[in-house]
Amino acid sequence: METYSCLQHYWWFLISLLGGLLVFLLFVQGGNSLLFQLGKTPEERSLLINATGRKWEFTFTTLVTFGGAFFASFPLFYSTSFGGAYWAWMLILFSFVLQAVAYEFQAGVNSPKGKAVWQSFLVFNGILGPLLLGAAVATFFTGSNFVVDKGNMSDLSMPVISRWANSWHGIDILFNIWNWVLGIAVYYLSRVLGGLYFLNRIGDDTLVMRCRRRLFGDAFAFLLFFLAFLVRTLVSDGFAVDPATQEIYMEPLKYLNNLLAMPAVLAAFLIGVVLVLWGIVRGVFSAVPRRGIWFAGTGTVLTVTALLLCAGWNNTAYYPSLADLQSSLTIANSSSSPFTLEVMAYVSILIPFVLAYIIYAWRALERKQITREELRDDDHAY
Repeated sequence: METYSCLQHYWWFLISLLGGLLVFLLFVQGGNSLLFQLGKTPEERSLLINATGRKWEFTFTTLVTFGGAFFASFPLFYSTSFGGAYWAWMLILFSFVLQAVAYEFQAGVNSPKGKAVWQSFLVFNGILGPLLLGAAVATFFTGSNFVVDKGNMSDLSMPVISRWANSWHGIDILFNIWNWVLGIAVYYLSRVLGGLYFLNRIGDDTLVMRCRRRLFGDAFAFLLFFLAFLVRTLVSDGFAVDPATQEIYMEPLKYLNNLLAMPAVLAAFLIGVVLVLWGIVRGVFSAVPRRGIWFAGTGTVLTVTALLLCAGWNNTAYYPSLADLQSSLTIANSSSSPFTLEVMAYVSILIPFVLAYIIYAWRALERKQITREELRDDDHAY
């Protein structure tokens, strides 16, 4: 049983790490949301689109991997959230699919108005994707409306374990103001990362100057909303689990207590916050702002990973139920079997090799900055 618990904690760590990587890779969406604010001419917008267009597959693949890892390791969460709150997840997936289509179609349209329409879809994904993903992650701390009854497994006429407690099926995540607060924070963070990425990739003085001016306002908005959500979360009651009985109860200052009880997670969180701030400072004030994305990106991964670990580790219900407190999901009551987790743990040994390939492919695409001259000579530009 101790081995089973270790496997559950191990897989929650991998889920949290994938979540951190996904939020970092939202710089593609953040960059696209800036398309018409930074790009004043067709040529400038082409530079911006080609900068993000060479990376959008990383974000989409990580999103799919995140969902697949959840399905394999914590299937009850997958069936409860993806199956119950399907309108929210369908909107997220629709915006990402629309993004992929828009990249290809806008490149093949010669009409300026037609091209602008497809580019507007990129902006749509750049706004809606981060906003809804942030709101969905916020429910790990604020809760959702669902009921779980494992006794239904024996009912052959309707073996449905979990069901949504209302008819909104995920749209109700937008009824909680604090879900909005984190969603807006993630949206502005994606814009910050997108601006820093443009500073790193685009060799154009005009766009660099606009990026740096825009970066300060986006960073201020991000910090305002993120700090509001963070303070509210740390001082509010959290969803705790009695390790002996698995009973769910409300514990004052639960998430603050989690950070204090896990020094390594606290250290990762604080280092991550400092790195994000330093990346922003490099982008706004440094004479050479190109490296800001790597400080802020690394900080984003550490910070988001630490927050998700706080939501699931240390006897915490990571997916609380507002309809029935005892239906809340924990890493103990929602995971796959010991055999499944163990087999997948062996498969996860391949992860460093996959990451090595991603790094290699990333570096191959970034040997030099994108310039106007390069796009004129590139037959495969978006």
